[in-house]
Amino acid sequence: MDFKLTDGQEMLKRVVRQFTEEEIEPLAAEIDRTGRFPAETFEKMTKLGLTGIGIPEEYGGSGGTDIEKVIAVSEIARKCAASAAILSIHSIFPHVLLQYGTEEQKKKYIPPAASGGMVGAFALTEPDAGSDAGAAKTTAVLDESTNEYVLNGTKCFISGGSQAGAVLVFALTEPEKGTKGMSCILVEKGTPGFTSGKVEEKMGIHASDTAELIFDNCRVPKGNLIGPEGKGFHIAMSALDGARIGVGAQALGIADGALEEAIRYAKERVQFGKPISRLQGIQWYIADMATKTEAARWLVYESAWLRAEGRPHTMEAAMAKLNASENARYVTNLALQIHGGYGYMKDYPLERMYRDAKITEIYEGTSEIHKVVISRALLGR
Repeated sequence: MDFKLTDGQEMLKRVVRQFTEEEIEPLAAEIDRTGRFPAETFEKMTKLGLTGIGIPEEYGGSGGTDIEKVIAVSEIARKCAASAAILSIHSIFPHVLLQYGTEEQKKKYIPPAASGGMVGAFALTEPDAGSDAGAAKTTAVLDESTNEYVLNGTKCFISGGSQAGAVLVFALTEPEKGTKGMSCILVEKGTPGFTSGKVEEKMGIHASDTAELIFDNCRVPKGNLIGPEGKGFHIAMSALDGARIGVGAQALGIADGALEEAIRYAKERVQFGKPISRLQGIQWYIADMATKTEAARWLVYESAWLRAEGRPHTMEAAMAKLNASENARYVTNLALQIHGGYGYMKDYPLERMYRDAKITEIYEGTSEIHKVVISRALLGR
């Protein structure tokens, strides 16, 4: 067993850390306050090759695996969870196409997403179909006279929805079959009948937009079907395995950043004539935070390694996401407590980190859903 990063992975970590501290951290408070999409940051991430991690060079990517993705996402999340979320969620789009698209689809849509600056999105959730994806109602009926799918329905809580140049939409091509009649269809921005609606006002990750997508007799060529008809649910669940590793990486980075802030503050803050880092209670807090974060790190890395090796990883991805997200909440809570009243103020980053951490327990599957996934895997259901 080798727990060391390769020289290339260590270099990537250093490069992304420097980029994050120089380019992303200075904007973190502003984009949280205004909620604007950091287009300049996304452009720089693209130029650095981060949006193409895991994608072969022949499709405009940077190569690498899910391990490199975890490194990049967690490093960015140390300073700005919203920017990390933008990168992590965007990456679902080209990876689904890489795994399930035709050669023509790969050549047309992956390069713009991997290295061309186009934002991609993944649209599964609906107002009445959150954790229960089988309750989805959006339909895609084939008009054989024009060889087009006609989409009708509404998707909600779609990360990057208002910014996306193209969206992977999961719709029922055979509604009577439920999830077995669900298909994955690519819809480009600007297609008649496709509009983005309400952009949600959220508790955290404000710069990562979360939008409603509306399809009203939206016509899409049959050639935009990704994978076979009726395999959409399978594609979505496979994509979510990777997405959950990405959320685990976000949570890991948030915890790393909060722990660093807590250690720095504890050394600087003097009370009763000495730095509070000399108080045993604070020392125990730091020890617990560091231990739990290190445990979360290796669950996340193990799941990324399994995915990179092509091994089964559904349970491990669920474990990694469940553990890392709960740890992010735990660590940011204690870090804020160490800061006392100052931690509650927007002058310090802990207030933002505390809010940002919560979403990692909710999106790409709630903690409760992950417990179901894990228990079913262990019980053989």
